[in-house]
Amino acid sequence: MPSQRVSALPRQQSLFLPAVINPFVQEVKLTKPDIIKCVLLGIFLVPIRAIFLTLVVLVTWCVAVITTFMHPLKGAVEPMTGWRRFLCRTVMAFLGRTYYFFMGFRVVVKGQQASSAEAPILVVAPHSTFFDGIVCIVAGLPSTVSRTENLDTPIFGRFLRCLQPVLVSRQDPDSRKNTIMEIESRAKSGGRWPQLLVFPEGTCTNRSCLITFKQGAFVPGVPVQPVVMRYPNRLDTVTWTWQGFGSAKRERLVFVLSDVYLYDFCLYLCFVVGNILPHLFRSLGVPVTDHTYEDCRLMISAGELTLPMEAGLVEFTKISHKLNLKWDNVKKELDGFAAMACSCKGGHINIQEFASFLKLPVNPALQELFTLFDRNGDGTIDFREYVIGVTILCRPANTEEVLRTAFQLFDIDNDQRITLEEFSSLLRSALGVCDLNVSKLFKEIDTDSSDYITFLEFQAFALNHPEYAKLFTTYLELQRYQAFQGVESELSSTNHINSKDNQEESTSDKKDD
Repeated sequence: MPSQRVSALPRQQSLFLPAVINPFVQEVKLTKPDIIKCVLLGIFLVPIRAIFLTLVVLVTWCVAVITTFMHPLKGAVEPMTGWRRFLCRTVMAFLGRTYYFFMGFRVVVKGQQASSAEAPILVVAPHSTFFDGIVCIVAGLPSTVSRTENLDTPIFGRFLRCLQPVLVSRQDPDSRKNTIMEIESRAKSGGRWPQLLVFPEGTCTNRSCLITFKQGAFVPGVPVQPVVMRYPNRLDTVTWTWQGFGSAKRERLVFVLSDVYLYDFCLYLCFVVGNILPHLFRSLGVPVTDHTYEDCRLMISAGELTLPMEAGLVEFTKISHKLNLKWDNVKKELDGFAAMACSCKGGHINIQEFASFLKLPVNPALQELFTLFDRNGDGTIDFREYVIGVTILCRPANTEEVLRTAFQLFDIDNDQRITLEEFSSLLRSALGVCDLNVSKLFKEIDTDSSDYITFLEFQAFALNHPEYAKLFTTYLELQRYQAFQGVESELSSTNHINSKDNQEESTSDKKDD
């Protein structure tokens, strides 16, 4: 049986594509009847609702001012008691329900909310819109985690103060540690503090899956109660990740106010300690992916680099843990990928564009390297495949031993420098191209324009372009494989000749007999 060449590394099932490719975009297609309906209803509903909502906001603001009057926000803060607690948890909660009622929301609650002593933390998922704040109203205005800057927001900053939030400051380097300590302190207060409500996903999604949870709510190790949010409307106009017609926030608000009513389900589950994902998964019936807020940042960066925004999605949690990559590393790889794919449509690179980026023609070694990068076998490389390929395939091959071997092969006269003639000669021979022009690649490596390449220049270029190291080792593997095939072929031919000779000798002996 002829031997077959095997890929250098087997595909890891854990690094295959997720069930949901992009959980951060919601495609909504409005039909003409939908638009006409929104316009006709909006003419009457939007002005009326705007008037009532303004009145409710003004009354709520007055109550919030009275509730927080002379009550400290920082330092030795104590939970609200007495009349402040009554105004916050009863009066303001009623006004909050009224506000959402005039906005058109009809809230249905299933299950029973645990007390602060039973489950100090409420964990809400999936988080998809600004309107998810309705769960805070339904839950009796528990505390939240919020940025310090939000307290200065006109009107709504005063509402936030009533919740006595755990404050996070971007300017304070110890803010993360202090936030976790404050969460733990409140969670273990034995019911003295109100419950703490957390959206552990840390960003809005399209509710098609559950993305990676932030760990802050689970650090204290106390029971948490999962809360599932659902919007079972025929036309989804509430999701914050809406793309397409009417995707601006103001337009989305108009569409919401133009609808007669919107259903909102809040489903309380049993309070648990530990991993709550299985409970949420069973309740929602949606997959779980390793996307996180960093994927959202990468998606925005991809858009700034003129790539399709989906190109930046890599399941950052999984990639960072398995490949030991930090945010800055992945962002740097995105910049490199953008330089390669800036002329491509769809953010995918084919083999010709891959070869053009490496300034080399398509050849067997490059084809094999491309195949190793192309994990799903669709004939193109996307950013996720590029990050995995560079990290798993290229960087391990970029050792000093490999670089010195490559340098010595190029340095034909062994004078510790590579000239353009030596550089071209080996590449032409290796790639089998007689008229190969590698002057651009040579000048890129020859940083000091001395007309020759030193080992330090060679090494510096290889460290910044690890694809070449893997291309070189792939070429050596192919050479060894072809040599092995040649030896195997010769042995097979020799064995065939010997077998034929032995058969002839046997026939001759029989004739003699």
